[in-house]
Amino acid sequence: MLSRSELQGVVSGYLERRQDYLDIAAKNQVPLYLLESQILRARARRFKQAFEDSVAGPVSVYYAVKSNNHPEVARILLEEHFGLDVSSGQELEVALGLGAEHIIFSGPGKTDKELSLAVQYASRVIVLMDSFGELERLRNITSSLNKDVRCGVRLMFNAKGLWCKFGIPTTDLGAFWKATGRCRHIQLTGLQFHSSWNLTATAQINYIQDLSEALDQLSESQISRLTFIDIGGGYWPEQGEWLQPAGTVAGKILDALGQGDEGDDRHYHLPAISIEEFARQLGEAADTYIFPRMHCRICLEPGRWICNDAVQLLISVVDKKAPDLVITDAGTNAVGWERFETDYFPILNLTRPSLSERRCRILGSLCTPHDVWGYAYFGEDIQPGDILMIPAQGAYTYSLRQRFIKPLPKLIKI
Repeated sequence: MLSRSELQGVVSGYLERRQDYLDIAAKNQVPLYLLESQILRARARRFKQAFEDSVAGPVSVYYAVKSNNHPEVARILLEEHFGLDVSSGQELEVALGLGAEHIIFSGPGKTDKELSLAVQYASRVIVLMDSFGELERLRNITSSLNKDVRCGVRLMFNAKGLWCKFGIPTTDLGAFWKATGRCRHIQLTGLQFHSSWNLTATAQINYIQDLSEALDQLSESQISRLTFIDIGGGYWPEQGEWLQPAGTVAGKILDALGQGDEGDDRHYHLPAISIEEFARQLGEAADTYIFPRMHCRICLEPGRWICNDAVQLLISVVDKKAPDLVITDAGTNAVGWERFETDYFPILNLTRPSLSERRCRILGSLCTPHDVWGYAYFGEDIQPGDILMIPAQGAYTYSLRQRFIKPLPKLIKI
């Protein structure tokens, strides 16, 4: 359960800047996304420092562009000496246009056109190959262009369910390396894996141990050619995951039975460790399982942890249909999915602030019943014209927005 004191502590931190947010809303038409560049820079510096302090070898950090693909986010992080992790030709074009010199191109199903673009900019791009088929197509492209390209190979983290779409099984590593030997222009210099939604470092540590055993498939000569191990991203912000009752296992069962209660005012909390603790534990795992076998750079691909807290969403109340029901000027097409039916974020009434949370269905203006912002707000009251803020909407919201019925908010950077 999310404690009331912890929740109020987070809310009070935002309310301290209430007037700043209201001034921005007065100067710019809401709804809007508010990108706070100083928060983004602080997160970037803290992340880098944590791993540089804890990992014995050199460290490179690549921002996962898919988590928030606004070009200004990537531009700021380039200024903070991040590389960029892209997952499509579209993202690669943006990264190249921003002048990024250090790019990792990951993701399954890369087209020949996308691979050709990466090869054309081989001095700036490392291709993380996802399959034997992709290796063969990349071999043909590099041969036709007569260009060398640096590559890594993604290793399958989880062979169960739909996660099997990513990478090759670790048992195929030896065969994959042998296949690259027939590719004159492909320089295989690294290995990558990725685990998502990490509240702790346990899954990553376990895989690093498995990776150490997978290296037994390679000769000492082959291992000596590896210059990097990329341990991916998936670091959850340290406040943990906050859930509506419907986001819990019990809530999903009740909902399936038709007994869900949207009026349940309890908030649920899955705790996460700090990024410093992530770095400490992963640094120890590298010391134990990687560095005794090889000297290499450790690469990281954070997304959510970096941008989550840096974007706030400002909306306003348009209509009050009942004491416990209001309609806002923004729809959840601004975040791209029915996020707030399961995920909990506090809704702050900046116009009538309070540290008390009051029950109220706060719904959007889309012509669909799944247009839900939340079931309560922090404030003394709520009326048409009030400015509401939903904080920490920087990750997997802006990138997923969709042009459905209503226009999308613009983004303001401060």
